[in-house]
Amino acid sequence: MALPEYAITIGAAETKRMAKNIWNGTFVRGFLLYNNLQVPMRIRYRGGHTRNYPKKSYEMRIGGKTYHFNAEYDDPSMMRNALSFRFFRMIRVPSPTTRHCILRINGRNEGVYLLIEAVNRSFFNRRRIPVRTLVYADNDSANFSRISPETGRRKKSLLEGYRQVIGTSEGRLRLSRFIGRLHQLEGGRLHAHLRRRLDTDNYLRWLAGAVLTGNYDGFDQNYALYEHGRSGKYRIIPWDYEGTWGRNCYGKPCASDLVRITGYNALTETVLSDARLRGEYRDLLARLLDDTFTEERMMPIISSMHDSIRSSILADGSRPWATNVFDGEPEFIRSYIRERRDIVRRALGKL
Repeated sequence: MALPEYAITIGAAETKRMAKNIWNGTFVRGFLLYNNLQVPMRIRYRGGHTRNYPKKSYEMRIGGKTYHFNAEYDDPSMMRNALSFRFFRMIRVPSPTTRHCILRINGRNEGVYLLIEAVNRSFFNRRRIPVRTLVYADNDSANFSRISPETGRRKKSLLEGYRQVIGTSEGRLRLSRFIGRLHQLEGGRLHAHLRRRLDTDNYLRWLAGAVLTGNYDGFDQNYALYEHGRSGKYRIIPWDYEGTWGRNCYGKPCASDLVRITGYNALTETVLSDARLRGEYRDLLARLLDDTFTEERMMPIISSMHDSIRSSILADGSRPWATNVFDGEPEFIRSYIRERRDIVRRALGKL
């Protein structure tokens, strides 16, 4: 199947400027060819350790819209982000849409990319979700704890690790108070605070998704947290799920029991300390093992996605993975699903 193509042009001076600013987030100007028109846009590199790779990822902005072009360099299947977000939508957690495509820069075919929807104002508008505040969890300080994972000392701010994208200073204050009260309240008052300020159904579904897909890095970073405009409750959205389905964020195989069934971070610990919420989580996992996180449901999706990109992947000389590795990925993921199901089902009895 032929993948859609996106062609951009960047002038020589801007290309040099971009190359000198790999790490500082500087945008340069260029054009996107669309319907035989050159549309002005801005572009910059994106990602963490992947900025050191020969095939880089990009963030493009056109008007008020943002587009993420991920190289998925560490994922031999090039499906893990797309598959994970698809799975989250299946379990009713709003997640970015994705699309595999070909990216051309200044006439050069850069190979296969994954176009990922940005989580911003447009994301919520498309879904008719009212939003007051949105923050990104940029690093592992976004763990809902008072203690910094870097220093082992008390944080100067409870909002360390977060970057506000939508909202006001009052929104930051509300989030800080929400986190602070997780550590100030106890017993019934704490659980009442959770029910009043956290969409617990959304949180438990997100937790189940992170646990089942095996995203070890997704609890203390790589998520978006937003304050719902009407209810005032916090909800969570997954982000960056390349290190999942049996491989870590560098593409290396990892044990199917890497992520414990109770997940991580201080908010998760508090949520699961509530007997009723813990029971709801146990029941949710059991249902997902019965009807969603199964080979019967997931393998047709995996096979279809794999088939749709195979010819383009084989023609992409920028990929570091051998053809036989790519071709073996559906069965690799099948084995992960099978093993993960057994691990989670056994752990349910102790939850």
